[in-house]
Amino acid sequence: MFYDYVKIYVKGGNGGNGMVAFRREKFVPYGGPAGGDGGRGANVVFVGDESLNTLIDFKYKQHYKATNGVNGQSKSMHGKAGCDMIVKVPVGTIVRDDDTGEIIADITEQGQRVIVARGGRGGRGNIHFANASNKAPEIAEKGEPGQEHWLRLELKLIADVGLVGMPNAGKSTIISKISDAKPKIADYPFTTIVPNLGVVQLEPGVSFVVADVPGLIKGAHTGLGLGHRFLRHVERTRVILHVLDMSGTNEKTPWDDFDTINNELKLYRQDLAERLQIVVANKMDMPNAEENLVELEKHLQGKYEIFPVSALNGEGLKKLMYHTYELLKNAPVPAPVLGAMKIVKVEAKEEFTVNKSEDGAWLITGDKIEKLILMTNWESDESTRRMQHIMNKMGIDDALRNAGAKDGDLVRIADTEFDFAD
Repeated sequence: MFYDYVKIYVKGGNGGNGMVAFRREKFVPYGGPAGGDGGRGANVVFVGDESLNTLIDFKYKQHYKATNGVNGQSKSMHGKAGCDMIVKVPVGTIVRDDDTGEIIADITEQGQRVIVARGGRGGRGNIHFANASNKAPEIAEKGEPGQEHWLRLELKLIADVGLVGMPNAGKSTIISKISDAKPKIADYPFTTIVPNLGVVQLEPGVSFVVADVPGLIKGAHTGLGLGHRFLRHVERTRVILHVLDMSGTNEKTPWDDFDTINNELKLYRQDLAERLQIVVANKMDMPNAEENLVELEKHLQGKYEIFPVSALNGEGLKKLMYHTYELLKNAPVPAPVLGAMKIVKVEAKEEFTVNKSEDGAWLITGDKIEKLILMTNWESDESTRRMQHIMNKMGIDDALRNAGAKDGDLVRIADTEFDFAD
């Protein structure tokens, strides 16, 4: 079963907690701090795998959580880092953040590795907090939480050649004749509803991959008839074989169909209309096909090469395949999606913001302060005092006063609540 669009949840492992410990050794009367650091949380890593050509595995498993780091130990021993979670995805997969739509990765090569959810760093043990005024600190950090988000995976098949055309133009019959692909074939439109891949083996060591893209219709660039889902599989192809039904049995002429499909390619992506294209005049065994071929040649005015074929009996296909292979030798490889993205300058965000929530609590938000709060051990008086000092130094106390906070008001940061004391 072919799946080319899924939504999944990924979470990196949390970092291990740092430890509060002290040296307890014979003949060392003033043993110092000896609490080790927590281990790093594991990452969730996507790896490109050419043996996969569908996202169906993600239909049955949609949550991926990496392991946490191990807590630090006494005698300054650090915790073990979590083992990265490796998730194989088909080559050709685009990874987007589901909330923002931002492209995180475009996996176009075998073995390409992308971290999609980074594990949190381990919390520091009390060996890091000793200083001249506090030689025996009872402060240790909790591990940093791992990244978590929902992702949208979109598969764009990587093929050398794409077969495009109106429904029932004969694309599936062609790919069944030139490769070992076994698509569904029937004498009615929209027989093919998912892309099919086939390998054309001309001779030993001479081969290329062909994608049979489901039939396109007018308005496909707007998503009509699942147009977006089909058109994206053409994006990675280097040569387009534009298949036309020359029988003239449809309501429109073959040259009208040609113009319609090329216009849809252009409206979807300008560079698709400029890609190397061969016109495949199919069903030449049908009545009126020869007359229609003459009219088609007049319409195209020599701008495209035309190969008359009959997919039904295989006539002309061998010549077409060898010519396609010659074109592929010099056909440029489409750039990955990320390579075409504009570099946008991101302005530095404020360290924190102060807002009042609907329940009357003061809400402090900001990546830095939220991370510090989550990594603070509130059961330790020293850790609590340290966090209070950091918040004051960041200007949070002053910001709350200026916003109108009063003694006893509830303040909420991340998952922690406390009363404001002026």
